Amino acid sequence: MDSLLGNLKVKSGAAFRLATGGLSRLALTKGSIRTQILIFCLAMSAVAVALGGYSILGIRHAGDLVAKTFDESLMSINYARAAGADFASMRVASSQRLLTTDPEIRASLDSQIEKLAKTLSEDLTIAADRSQSSRAAQAAAKVQEAADAWMALHRRAIGSSLEGNPAADPQSSGTTVGDVDRYSKIVSQQVELLVNYTAGDGFLFRQKALSTIKRDLQLNVAGLTVALFLSALFSWLLARRIIGPVAIASRAARSIAGGDLDATVPKGGTDELGTLLTAMETMRDNIRRMVDQEVSQRRSAQARLSDALETSREGVVLLDADGQIALANSRASEFIRLSPQLLQSDRLDAPSLVPADGDIDGFASEAQLSDGRWLRVSRSETQEGGVVLVYSDISALKQQKAELHETNLRLDAALTHMSQGLCLYNSEARLQVANRRFCEIFDISPELVVPGMTMEDVLGLSVAADNHGDQTVVDLLAERERSMAQHEGNYLQHLSDGRIIAIAQRPTSDGGWLVTCEDVTEQQRAESQIAFMARHDALTRLPNRTLLAERIELAVAQVGRGSGFAVFCLDLDNFKQVNDTLGHPVGDELLCAVADRLNACVREVDTVARLGGDEFAVIQCGVQAGEEAERLARRIVECVGAPYELNGHRVVVGCSAGISMSPVDGTTGEKLLKNADVALYRAKMEGRGTWRFFEPAMDASLQRRRAIELDLREAMTKDEFSLYYQPLYDLHLDRICGFEALLRWHHPKRGLVAPDQFIPIAEEIGLIGPLGEWVLNRACEQAVTWPSEMKLAVNVSAVQFRDPDFIDVVVNALAASKLSPRRLELEITESVFLANSSETLATLHKLKALGLRIALDDFGTGYSSLSYLRSFPFDKLKIDKSFVGDATATHGSKSIVRAVISLGRSLGMTTIAEGIETVEQLDHMRAEGCNEAQGFLFSHPVPVTEIAGKILELRNGFKPTAVKQAMAG
Repeated sequence: MDSLLGNLKVKSGAAFRLATGGLSRLALTKGSIRTQILIFCLAMSAVAVALGGYSILGIRHAGDLVAKTFDESLMSINYARAAGADFASMRVASSQRLLTTDPEIRASLDSQIEKLAKTLSEDLTIAADRSQSSRAAQAAAKVQEAADAWMALHRRAIGSSLEGNPAADPQSSGTTVGDVDRYSKIVSQQVELLVNYTAGDGFLFRQKALSTIKRDLQLNVAGLTVALFLSALFSWLLARRIIGPVAIASRAARSIAGGDLDATVPKGGTDELGTLLTAMETMRDNIRRMVDQEVSQRRSAQARLSDALETSREGVVLLDADGQIALANSRASEFIRLSPQLLQSDRLDAPSLVPADGDIDGFASEAQLSDGRWLRVSRSETQEGGVVLVYSDISALKQQKAELHETNLRLDAALTHMSQGLCLYNSEARLQVANRRFCEIFDISPELVVPGMTMEDVLGLSVAADNHGDQTVVDLLAERERSMAQHEGNYLQHLSDGRIIAIAQRPTSDGGWLVTCEDVTEQQRAESQIAFMARHDALTRLPNRTLLAERIELAVAQVGRGSGFAVFCLDLDNFKQVNDTLGHPVGDELLCAVADRLNACVREVDTVARLGGDEFAVIQCGVQAGEEAERLARRIVECVGAPYELNGHRVVVGCSAGISMSPVDGTTGEKLLKNADVALYRAKMEGRGTWRFFEPAMDASLQRRRAIELDLREAMTKDEFSLYYQPLYDLHLDRICGFEALLRWHHPKRGLVAPDQFIPIAEEIGLIGPLGEWVLNRACEQAVTWPSEMKLAVNVSAVQFRDPDFIDVVVNALAASKLSPRRLELEITESVFLANSSETLATLHKLKALGLRIALDDFGTGYSSLSYLRSFPFDKLKIDKSFVGDATATHGSKSIVRAVISLGRSLGMTTIAEGIETVEQLDHMRAEGCNEAQGFLFSHPVPVTEIAGKILELRNGFKPTAVKQAMAG
């Protein structure tokens, strides 16, 4: 492989040098600039292709090294470890085979051991084939020889147990079993040696691969350096080829831009720069031609102007300084023939001339011809002292004015009957027009409103009509100025009789303004109602979440002035039960009553809002210390918790509150509400009917809980759960009598997660059903391989127990595992009776009828109602470890333990003490007459692989001396 790479490198380098040299010579000798650029690009592409090809070869070589690492090193290691796992399984199966007396189980275990031996041999063969050294292959052969020898010892041990009587003499085959155990250690040592050899070979091969990759990297860096140098060289050659001709073209362009249209443009070559010089020469010629054309066009324009004057509808006369006609078109000649006085220089000397409308400076007038037409005469002086007279026929304009007068009359009629009031003021703030509707709106007599009045006069009439209460004209003018500045001419005016007038003011082209008035009282009421509903809760009329956020932001703005505030999140306890039992109308009535009580608890400056459902919020303003917020929280909890009389029903609900303080717990509404909600969650978790202030640790705890919830949903699919078992010890028979199954979660990051951290979460999010079903199925499946006298205890959640399909889950687990129902014991707590005791009792009787045993767990720590013991005949009472641990103290729980044991004895129930950790506790429970015990004194919970060892250890009695020595050692 290395020689092949070397040959490829030499050949690619030679080809690269030959190609780049030829392209450089070709680029500098001929072709256009685009061709030269193309050649340089091809040269750089060749460099990139060469580097890329070499990189591909290096990557392929690295891939071969990786593949070889996996195929030989890793596979050899994995199969060596698999051989170790096979032998460990053979050891476990061998121990179970020697302990059990059931022929069917023996046959099954014999078959399992033979299959494992065959698998072990296959794994060793593959490990040897994939190994990279002879010592690893030899080690694999030694493991095979040791495993064969161990199998021979195992078969002799089985033969010895069949010839003897194990039931009468458990130690009759002890010598052979001991040989098997000792030789097992030898096999394990050989397996460990094989794993170490294969791992060492993998490390050596890895070092060799890293060295090869390092060499390839160095060669790649060298090639990249050469490529960069060639790129710089090509760029320099291309720049030298282009810059010189460009300078020549630039000088020619500057000459043309400076106006030198006779400048000489040098001849160019056949490339793009030559084409550019040719185009510049053409451009110079075009500019010269355009200048000549402009001169010709000016001359033509003068001629056209003369034609235009002759064909114009206007009469134009030019008088010189002496008053003589210098120029007159045919149209002017026509007018002068009809009225020669049009040539008079002073219009006052012409009796037929009258001033034009709006004529101020005397330079325009109107004249009527003898045929009835009207002319507008415009005069303007020339620089030479002459006069230009322009005569325009305005006969049509005169007719339009007459028509306009008729239109104004119709407009007056429209103003009189329009629905809006209207006032038109001129630039001097004088009234020009006011319609009848304006007088009606402000209750002013139309005779009093006349043109020419000032705005102050009009406002005075409105004040006199008692439209504005105590406001004066000055107040109204100030209000108008403020509204104009804020609302761009539109504002609302509230009259004393409750009406609302929308006033709009718009400027006119002559400097005045137009004012329109409209009565929008009903419209404003409707819009106010809509705005109120958008920011308030429809049921309780309290502010909703939108208005609450605005109030919080307003309170946050006040914090900087030294005024703090508190945000409360409130939640009604047991509100759902009211809705479910009494109906939604009663629930709505209850929410309204709660809203009234909350409003009664706070001040006017505070805010009560409904967030939705049975959730409320309160903003307490002006809070300087947490004691003020706590007093309000206590008042709210007590007030809301008082009974309600609703529609003939007496209703009692509780209230929980979470409190966040600003600015300590946040400076934004979103943050404060979130923290108050976190504190509310803590209050509900700690018993409801109380309040809690936000603490940063709460948020961290909630985030951890949410993280656990998300991981919990994936844990079952990832097979992260396992079962551990803790022995149950019979104190009367002085031997082990069974195991309690305990669920464990092996989280990939958090490690072992305690059940009390994830079981409540699983109950809340609905995962306890499938999780409990998995525990029951797996425990029954594993317990069926134990000796028949060993019973299995499984804990059942109250949520799981209330599932209507729970009985089917139990029946299916027993059927699938073929475990006898008498060996299964279900442990429940008193909380299962709280929801529906009648249904719970029915379920318990059905389970009892199947042959299962029912144990009451944690007896004495919950409600401990004796009615439960009377209602259902439990098989076992489990004394909580809190009483067991304190039972040996002078003033401990000794009397409680004695009473529970006596109660169980009188009712025919077995009693078991959990949490036994010392010999003194064990002796005390035995002396009190307790039937069974479990705890760390006997054993910590162990995985299923250690069950056989625990049965052998505790089958012939518990030896405290051995335990003490083990603990001391």
